[in-house]
Amino acid sequence: MSGAGPTADRRCTVWRHARLATLAGPSGWGLVEDGALVTRGAHIAWIGPDAQLPSGLATPDAHEQDLRGALLTPGLIDAHTHLVYGGDRAGEFELRLQGATYEEIARAGGGIRSTVAATRAASDDELFTGAAQRAQALMAEGVTTIEIKSGYGLSELHEGRCLAAARRLARELAVTVRTTSLGAHALPPEYAGRADAYIDAVCGWLGAQQAAGLVDAVDAFCDTIGFTPEQTQRVFEAARALGLPVKLHAEQLSNQEGAALAARYGALSCDHLEHLSDAGVAAMRTAGTVAMLLPGAFYFLRETKLPPVAALRGAGVPIALATDHNPGSSPALSLLLMLNMACTLFRLTPEEAFRGVTVHAARALGLADRGTLVPGQRADLAVWDAEHPRELAYRFGHNPCRRVMFGGFERLTPSGPRERAPEAGALP
Repeated sequence: MSGAGPTADRRCTVWRHARLATLAGPSGWGLVEDGALVTRGAHIAWIGPDAQLPSGLATPDAHEQDLRGALLTPGLIDAHTHLVYGGDRAGEFELRLQGATYEEIARAGGGIRSTVAATRAASDDELFTGAAQRAQALMAEGVTTIEIKSGYGLSELHEGRCLAAARRLARELAVTVRTTSLGAHALPPEYAGRADAYIDAVCGWLGAQQAAGLVDAVDAFCDTIGFTPEQTQRVFEAARALGLPVKLHAEQLSNQEGAALAARYGALSCDHLEHLSDAGVAAMRTAGTVAMLLPGAFYFLRETKLPPVAALRGAGVPIALATDHNPGSSPALSLLLMLNMACTLFRLTPEEAFRGVTVHAARALGLADRGTLVPGQRADLAVWDAEHPRELAYRFGHNPCRRVMFGGFERLTPSGPRERAPEAGALP
């Protein structure tokens, strides 16, 4: 979790004359015209129409902010990323467009193996610096919470280094970081032909990762080019024994019934889901598992099979969205662009898409203290140059975010969080 300054618990700010998108309740934007919001320390203390702002609610040293009609929303949550890795695969992108197949690239040493090699060769500082630059790009668009998966080290040492880099981001930037151990992402070269032995190793690492405070959840890639349902279940059993929640890369390229398997373990989310079956939808509904859709990977890989949005919607399965930032299949660093892609490619409504990066994204991380503007929630806020939140899904190619607050703090500097005390009545 991100750090805070010494005065964080005492600071009070009154945000006035804003158009509030609270997202309170199970549906609707929860709009409050000419609204006010009071934060005390890291949390929201009051919210409602500006005309009803109680006198005496703020502390004597409160800072007042006149937003002059700007849109104020919860901070965004990118709940599926792979931000920590070495190198890039832009050359492979070019080769694919020239006709090379994935198999040809892999045989030549490309694909995930090239990222694993670059990640293992990178220093700790290089891994951190690259991830910090990516995180800051997301934060500049109003992202206040990020999930970061490992999965490019594929050994106990290097998976631990990647998770440690993610934890360092949480210490040195203002953003909240949730870490996910994804050792069961792919088979490393030293385990070629020995997938079961590798899964044994992955299960053995989890206890040490947990003891070191490096992991919040456990993930796996269950698919034809990943691991089998049986191997995935072994990873889930190891996670369960440690009390760690699970999630799953499921049904991206084929239907392995991984979503139903994950739901049996109470998975926080199942992600991708292009080939999700009706049985998988039903299992997720029963378990309360979030459907994490990843339009960036769908677009970049030029997929044609759509995830079953209508079935998920009809079953009442919560739908979240994320960038899935990674060097191979979704080198995206704009969660706002994912809103537009989800609407244009998957036919989500703007409200569904926005709830997917706030309310339901928080649920996909097991976090109940953010994603809405409600008293008691964490004061993760974004101020936008927009009249209505649907504009954030409508427009793409620009960034309308004016300001970001991370648990009551003004947005980041390159060296980490800082507290800013703007003058009363100052323009945002």
